Amino acid sequence: MNVFEIILGIVLLLMAIFLVVAILMQSGKDKRLSGTIAGGAETFFGKAKASTMDKMLSKVTTIVAIIFAVLVLVMYIILAR
Repeated sequence: MNVFEIILGIVLLLMAIFLVVAILMQSGKDKRLSGTIAGGAETFFGKAKASTMDKMLSKVTTIVAIIFAVLVLVMYIILAR
């Protein structure tokens, strides 16, 4: 293994951890039971802020997932030689 492969492996590991955390941080689309447990006492501004945060987190997750998939393919091509 050369230095490039090690760095690429570390980047892939960090991106995988980020993807898991980012996906777990997103709120579910179905609010039936979770809305009951969390309570509906959020203010209007709290809901708007959460919605904005979910949209941003969703976009970042999509971008990181695409980069992750490309890096996995690059790593596969490099190691296949």
